[in-house]
Amino acid sequence: MIHVLFLIFYLAAGATRSSSLRILGKHLDCSQQVILCSAQIKNCSDKRMVVPRHLAPTQPEWGPEHVGVGMDEHGLLPIMNVTWKISSNAGVYILNGSEIHILDGTTNQSMCVQYSFKISAQLDPSHNKWTFSLDGVMVDPWHTYSVSVFNLPVPDTGHDRISKRITIPGCDDWRIQKAQICLENGSLWDPHMTGAVSVDKGHKTMSVTVGFDAAKYSERYQVSIQSHGFNYSKSVSKENRTSLNVTFELGIRQLSQCEIIFEIQPFFRRCKDNCLHSKKIFNYCLYYSKPPSCTLIIIEILGLVIIGGCLACLLWRASHKDPAKTSSPDAKEEPKGFQVQGRKRVLIIYSLDHPLYKNIILKFCAFLASKCGIEVILDLLDSARLGVLGSVQWFDFHRQQIESSSDKILILCSHGVQAKWKAMCGENQVLLREDALSPVGDMLTPALSLMVPHFVRSASFHKYIVAYFDDICSEEDVPSPFNVTVRYKLMKQFEEVFFRILDIDKHEPGRVNYAEGLADDEYYHCPSGRALQDAIEAFHAYQLQHPNWFEDELVK
Repeated sequence: MIHVLFLIFYLAAGATRSSSLRILGKHLDCSQQVILCSAQIKNCSDKRMVVPRHLAPTQPEWGPEHVGVGMDEHGLLPIMNVTWKISSNAGVYILNGSEIHILDGTTNQSMCVQYSFKISAQLDPSHNKWTFSLDGVMVDPWHTYSVSVFNLPVPDTGHDRISKRITIPGCDDWRIQKAQICLENGSLWDPHMTGAVSVDKGHKTMSVTVGFDAAKYSERYQVSIQSHGFNYSKSVSKENRTSLNVTFELGIRQLSQCEIIFEIQPFFRRCKDNCLHSKKIFNYCLYYSKPPSCTLIIIEILGLVIIGGCLACLLWRASHKDPAKTSSPDAKEEPKGFQVQGRKRVLIIYSLDHPLYKNIILKFCAFLASKCGIEVILDLLDSARLGVLGSVQWFDFHRQQIESSSDKILILCSHGVQAKWKAMCGENQVLLREDALSPVGDMLTPALSLMVPHFVRSASFHKYIVAYFDDICSEEDVPSPFNVTVRYKLMKQFEEVFFRILDIDKHEPGRVNYAEGLADDEYYHCPSGRALQDAIEAFHAYQLQHPNWFEDELVK
């Protein structure tokens, strides 16, 4: 392979993102083994020797690497290399050389390099096609270049050339991000932004401090903080420091939201005032809680008084209740042992793993409604609204309602839930037979995409309950984001799930709450509970008879 190297000097002072086409190197020596070759830079507008078509060589071929991008030997400049081959036919005997034409489409600058040589054999001494290369063409990030190669002399029918367009990657590309031009654009700068808050004793003002690491090629920075209702900026100079801190004074009443956006604009040597900004969201509520207003304090006191009165009334009624009194099997289905205020709602999230599992979901919802007095939100029971809104809007509508209330979201994990979660994380896509038969398709995937980001937020954590039917599922069916919370086994721990839905602690100081008829050995004594138990046992028996039941439900 022939390497052509030219000597130039790179003038960085005052340079911008565009520069002249140049070739790095020292000598124009393209000779190799048995070939004498000379190389020179030509004016692209000069006329070339033209001969009849039958006296001209055939067009060249691209080499294995075509046109490549890399760094110079010192690791300072991005360069482009061009490789081509000579076709192994009789045309090599009338071949006088090759010419490379490079055009910078961004600046419209061009450069032509001509190789002059004679070849006496169709193949090189290694019995391969003759290969030539032009190395060390200095290029600029983000620029697009047109590269063409043709053999000499040229036919009278026009240049018989090969062409290629290449766009040089930006400074964020690993191949050139360490080039000097990219370093001076801040390609490797990581500010490592930090935030700190401090409050005066009177809770009237707050100091927000933004800390960050300074960059080598930026002497000045614009630091901003913004949130709902305010946007403040300050300029700061590096002054030989490696890290900087900028402090802003705010009034407590200005902070209506927990999140503050930090933004740093550097001014690097090359990109000047057009450099990429660095942003970070800072949650100051993790470090400081705003004092409640007088109105809020009064409301909380009134609430405590009302709650205290209700508890006293409930305790008095409990102390005067006949402890031996029990309900007959024919009595109305409702849990006993405490008084429930208001009707709670729960949104059920699940996967349509199998027709028998779908039956379990329906029986479970009937049990929640008839035995427990809980209003159930289920896609199967709300097909009219679902058809109008669509799956994502339907889930988001109910999620927003639950977020603004004391209601809950119950996620029933199963083999399908885990498989679909893994598919969202990049593993094989999953489509179950029941999803394919459903008019609305897979409902779980859009639900997880909406729910998981809210689940991991501490403010929404208590809204979600994670459970699975342990007779037909296992803890391995719980997706990884839900491993940070309690995973309830149904129906063994259903009573605890019931208390979670009602926002009632089972264990309170001096007493233990209970719900009659909801324990693992009691829930099936009522008609809806018996139907649920039968559905669970039917699917459990089916799983024993068909160990590969889930694979059989997959749509190939």
